[in-house]
Amino acid sequence: MPTISVFYGIVIQMFWRDHEPPHFHAMYAEHEALIEIGTLSILRGSLPPRALALVLEWASRHRQELLEDWNECRQLRPPKRIAPLP
Repeated sequence: MPTISVFYGIVIQMFWRDHEPPHFHAMYAEHEALIEIGTLSILRGSLPPRALALVLEWASRHRQELLEDWNECRQLRPPKRIAPLP
């Protein structure tokens, strides 16, 4: 599963040919959440409140890039790295 960004101990990844709807995986310590790109809602799992707030802030800034990476992964092409939160 390609890692597309890392910031503040949070790892953002996407699976190759993952199931719909378009989403990404956010991992922080022992926590993992699947976040839908279109709505930024949690599909499954959970993150601590502060980590979730950082992930949602990052995702709202990079939604178009996330959709582009989703399309790359669906076609088994490597996604591009996305800048972390400053």
